[in-house]
Amino acid sequence: MAATEQRLSTTVLVIGTGGAGLRASVELAEAGVDVLAVGKRPKDDAHTSLAAGGINAALATMDPEDSWQQHAADTLKESYLLGDPRTTEIVTRGAARGIDDLERYGMAFAREQDGRISQRFFGAHKFRRTAFAGDYTGLEIQRTLVRRAEQLRIPVLEGVYITRILTHEGAVFGAYGFDLKDGTRYRVHADAVILAAGGHTRIWRRTSSRRDENTGDSFRLAVEAGARLRDPELVQFHPSGIIEPENAAGTLVSEAARGEGGILRNALGERYMSRYDPERMELSTRDRVALASYTEIMEGRGTEKGGVWLDVSHLPRQTVMSRLPRVYQTLLDLQMLDITRDPIEVAPTAHYSMGGVWVRPEDHSTDVRGLYAIGEASSGLHGANRLGGNSLIELLVYGRITGRAAAAYSESLTAQPRSAVVVAEARAEVDGLLAADGPENVRALQRAVRDTMTEHAGVVRDEEGLRTGLAELAAIEERMEGVGVHPDIAGFQDLAHAFDLKAAVLAARATLEAALERRETRGCHNRSDYPDMKEELRVNLVWSPATGITRESIPPVPEEIASLMEEVPADGKLQE
Repeated sequence: MAATEQRLSTTVLVIGTGGAGLRASVELAEAGVDVLAVGKRPKDDAHTSLAAGGINAALATMDPEDSWQQHAADTLKESYLLGDPRTTEIVTRGAARGIDDLERYGMAFAREQDGRISQRFFGAHKFRRTAFAGDYTGLEIQRTLVRRAEQLRIPVLEGVYITRILTHEGAVFGAYGFDLKDGTRYRVHADAVILAAGGHTRIWRRTSSRRDENTGDSFRLAVEAGARLRDPELVQFHPSGIIEPENAAGTLVSEAARGEGGILRNALGERYMSRYDPERMELSTRDRVALASYTEIMEGRGTEKGGVWLDVSHLPRQTVMSRLPRVYQTLLDLQMLDITRDPIEVAPTAHYSMGGVWVRPEDHSTDVRGLYAIGEASSGLHGANRLGGNSLIELLVYGRITGRAAAAYSESLTAQPRSAVVVAEARAEVDGLLAADGPENVRALQRAVRDTMTEHAGVVRDEEGLRTGLAELAAIEERMEGVGVHPDIAGFQDLAHAFDLKAAVLAARATLEAALERRETRGCHNRSDYPDMKEELRVNLVWSPATGITRESIPPVPEEIASLMEEVPADGKLQE
């Protein structure tokens, strides 16, 4: 029997209902533009809700000498000069307005006694510019945007998996997908599509992303529509992800644990950061601490389970309970571990895709007319090392800008050509997977991808390992020809896993090929066979299946920003 297919039409379709997608949707609705948001997860539980620490803006509420220029300088310096200066200027200039928008929507920030928004130091920022709401900042932002979307009566389709962006002659005309519960198909016609479906960190075995999140959906959807990826090899590994239980491996122990005085020790009891950054110790930058922990583990000084110890048990119990309540509760829930008494076993965990879909800095448009990408799906701001707190402000700034750009693009159209052939291809792709009855298990193949990426494209990489990874990936691609897909009474999750696998393989290939090409060590990207940073590789690597890797030059940093890019003191600061 033919599947039920619903046909919907909107001016702008937003794929993804996290902070980026909802912020764009709100901008469109406030402008009176027809918008539909679609997400595979419930909007209340989108990935943005996991962001704990804070959101950056040079409000100067605590340090009057702060400025957007200094925020830009800190961001570009910590990107190891791979961040785009134009993107950085747009985000840092627009940050205060982003905070104003959240306040207008009713978000309650932590405040000083006189009413000023509180701001605290976050890693590698010269001044206090991280605003926050307890240690649930992302959750509060998500709640605020969900509430505003409801006030504006923005239609949100939850539990719908988008399988393809529909394009004709280089322009979008909508998207195709299915309902995760009952398999109902959706064909959505739209003048413009905003892609806000996250990054690709779930293709590693240990990751801070939850199951079936950040599987590279954005990368696959964009590339198959005709877009390109930029710097997919630049992936931030957070130093402290838990090891057990297996179904929660990679769950973050907040950076705040080190900021409050937590100590890292190896299995021999040595406080090993003295070997890697004797001045800043545990308050060093994320990429350095992750590399240090990785080195200790690989050289045989790690725990039996392949980790190191993060210890806060020497701190006063009241400090832990008041400053680290989320960490305390998480470890109690997952491991029955009382961190006021015992150390936490941690290891580096894949945390954030700093590369993503290639976009223009002005409006985050892509190579495909009418297609935009924002949030972790996009690229340009973070370079080779992301400052904590920058991702939340980025999605607010570009959510607003891209919403307006998509509306203007729609307004400029005199007609919208569609293609029945393209719709039939999208339908046939789903039909083909549903008919697949081979011996290969989709979940097993997903695990194989994660094993390959963990072994050969983790914190430290080399030529031999990356080439081995590509060979293993080719074997996985061959096995994918024999998958079996079996929806059942519980729903069509198995079909979604099959599409997640397709996305994971594409994202893995892009990452491995770009990592092979970047024959240097820079920020998060460590090549043991090329330990130095190379000036000729101060470029962005742009990837597509059609062209492979091309190098893209980075514009010069404006003098008003470049003059502020001095070394940032680390005394008393949490370095992210």
